[in-house]
This record gives sequence, C-alpha cells and structure tokens, in this order.
Amino acid sequence: MNKLRRILGILWIVIGLAGGYYLIINQAIPKFYSDKSEDLIPAIIYAFILTPIIVGGLLIFGKYALQGEYDQ
Repeated sequence: MNKLRRILGILWIVIGLAGGYYLIINQAIPKFYSDKSEDLIPAIIYAFILTPIIVGGLLIFGKYALQGEYDQ
C-alpha cells in the first residue's frame, strides 16, 4: 500500500504541473490578449490566484506522498 501511495504522489505532481500549464496557457494568456476589457479580471484571477493555489497544493501533496509522510 505504501508503494501505491508513492506512485500516486508522482501522479499528483504530474496533475499539478498539467493543471498549471492548462490554467496559464489555455485560460490566462488568451484572456490577457483579448480585446474585451471584461476579460482582464478573470485572467488575473486565473494567473495570480487560482494557479498558485491549485498547483502548489497538488505539488506539496505529491511531495509528501513521495517522502512517505502518509505511511501509517
């Protein structure tokens, strides 16, 4: 079971990196370069609020799973 937790830790890290890539590349950047003025606020929210929270949480969770913090 501990081996499965470590493998899932790698999965959480990959999901975190993929989520960060998606939020920045597919959500934030197109809204920054949009001609509509109402797209600026969601772009700022995606880039500076949601991305660090989501990516940071998943990366930390994956790191702890790899280190064996959940082995009990």
